[in-house]
Amino acid sequence: MNRYSGGFWIFILCVVSISGALFSWAFYGEPSIVGSVFALFTCVPIIALERGALFPRLYARIAALSTPLYLIAMLIVTYILMYVGSALCRLLLGFIGYQTYESWREIAILPASAMFAALGVSLVVSFVARVRELLGRDVFSSLLIGRYRKPIEEERVFLFIDLVGSTSFAQEFGDLRAQQFLGALFAAFAEPVRRYRGTIDDYIGDAAIITWPMARGTKNGNSVKCVFAILDSIEADREKWLKKFGRVPQLRAALHGGPIITAEIGVDHHKITYFGDTVNTTARLETLCRTLDAPVLISGDLAKRVEFEGDIQPEFLGMHAVKGRGQTLGVMALKRAANIPTSTNFVH
Repeated sequence: MNRYSGGFWIFILCVVSISGALFSWAFYGEPSIVGSVFALFTCVPIIALERGALFPRLYARIAALSTPLYLIAMLIVTYILMYVGSALCRLLLGFIGYQTYESWREIAILPASAMFAALGVSLVVSFVARVRELLGRDVFSSLLIGRYRKPIEEERVFLFIDLVGSTSFAQEFGDLRAQQFLGALFAAFAEPVRRYRGTIDDYIGDAAIITWPMARGTKNGNSVKCVFAILDSIEADREKWLKKFGRVPQLRAALHGGPIITAEIGVDHHKITYFGDTVNTTARLETLCRTLDAPVLISGDLAKRVEFEGDIQPEFLGMHAVKGRGQTLGVMALKRAANIPTSTNFVH
């Protein structure tokens, strides 16, 4: 599945087509739809390759090369894509009668100005997309518009999800292998988090912190569905995990939500961070998974606000004291409906 939404690609197409019109204006005196079409044919394939949407296996092999070989390979592949895109564009324009070309040489030649312009636009767009990918979609846009320059009080849902047995894995296979195991696991989180509109806030050791604005996390049970989508994804790839690492990841997860303070901090390195009891309570709730022998927990406070859909339902496990919290917290296990006893008491 492509890791970018339709909105992302629509934005890319708009930016590239506008750059083509500006190129036409700069070199030929007026904006032209031909310039936009040429930009789309020459730039978009390069961006799609670098984003993993075009020839993903080829790009994976190139990315695995050493830096000098990577640069040489990307330069060659990039030029080929621009050359082919330019030729196809000219053939299309000639076929529909929009422009005429007197020879195949005229169709095949890519002007140096157009080549450097296409390369420049592709590099800029890919760089911005890479920064967006590193920071996360929501964090990138928030930093860009300065939403959290001043601390803001808001409500958010937090998911703490932790790998069980990471220490024993490292002792058995070594730290390097353990890091590869964690890297593969965290990569498996990405698609379910995107699908259910969450944001991976941070990785701490063998745990990941995922967050949603309250309305988005509770609507249609997005935050709850995300947990089980991650579990289902891992189970579906059971044989691959066993073949590559000799074991299938086992996870513990906890969901809680409430008011927090969100702020942008840092000078040389900016980060959006969250302050408040909600974050601490989520972390402590995750530690109860082992005590209560329940892999997925949700606080009663959050369960009241989640729109549960499908076969995932909460099973009430009682009120529990949470370290550092002045009062007890209602705790519920999340399970498939078929696994919940009919006598279960629910908190509504």
